[in-house]
Amino acid sequence: MLNFKTVNLIALILFTALLILFIMHAISIWWFVLLFSIWFSLTALGSAFVGWRYHIPILNSTENATKNQIALTFDDGPNPDFTPQVLKLLKLHQAKATFFCIGKHIENHPELFNKIIADGHTIGNHTYSHPNNFGFLTTKKVQSELEQTRNIIKKVSGLTSKLYRPAFGVTNPRIRRAVQNLNLTTIGWNKRSLDTTNKTEKTILKRVTKNIKTGDVILLHDTSEKSVRVLEQLLLILRNNNMKSVTIDTLFKIQAYA
Repeated sequence: MLNFKTVNLIALILFTALLILFIMHAISIWWFVLLFSIWFSLTALGSAFVGWRYHIPILNSTENATKNQIALTFDDGPNPDFTPQVLKLLKLHQAKATFFCIGKHIENHPELFNKIIADGHTIGNHTYSHPNNFGFLTTKKVQSELEQTRNIIKKVSGLTSKLYRPAFGVTNPRIRRAVQNLNLTTIGWNKRSLDTTNKTEKTILKRVTKNIKTGDVILLHDTSEKSVRVLEQLLLILRNNNMKSVTIDTLFKIQAYA
C-alpha cells in the first residue's frame, strides 16, 4: 500500500527527472502539472480514507482475531438520549464495544461516561470538540484537542487512554505528528455504516453485514434513534451467525490504557 513518504519520494524523483528533461530538451510544462495533479490526488484521497493508512499506522481490521470475534465501535458520545439505549442492548446480548468519546461530551455527562466503563466497555479519544475543520488544524491545535480529552478522561475515570480515532477519519502529517507526540494508537475501521447520513436502516444494515467476517471493525454512532435500531438488528444477526462483539483492545490484543 502506498504511503505519504513513498509517494513523496517517487514524486521528488520524477520531478527531478522532468526538470532535467525540461532544461535539456524543453519538454512541455504540462508534464509538471500532470505530476502535481497525481501527487495531490493521492495525498487528498490518502488523507480522507483511513483504510489506506497513508499518513499514520492505523488498525482497521485484523486477520489474527479469535474465531468469530468482531468489534463494534461507537463515535461521538456519550449522548444522554441514545448511549443508555446502546448500553442496554449490548448488555442484553452480552456484547462488548469500544466508545470513542468527544471530550466536551464527557465533561457534560461524566456519570454516563463512567457507566460505559463500568459495563465493561473500552473508551477512546475522539478529540475534544470534533471541529468540522479538523483536517486543517495545526499540529499544536490537534495536540491540544487530544490532550484536553485525555486529561478529561483521566479526571473523570482515572484512566489514561491510549486509543484514538480521527474525527471524520481524516489524517495528515500534522495529525500524525500530534498522535506520535502523545504516543497514541490510531483505530480506524473496515466497515463504515454511514448511520449519520440519510440512508435507510435497511441500507445501513446491509452495508455492515455484507461479507462480515472475523476481525472486522464496524463504525457506528451512539447519537440517534436510527443507529439504535440498526444496532438492535445487527446484534441479532451477529448472534444468529455465532459472532461475538469484543472491545478493540481484545480484538487486536493491545493495551487500551497506559
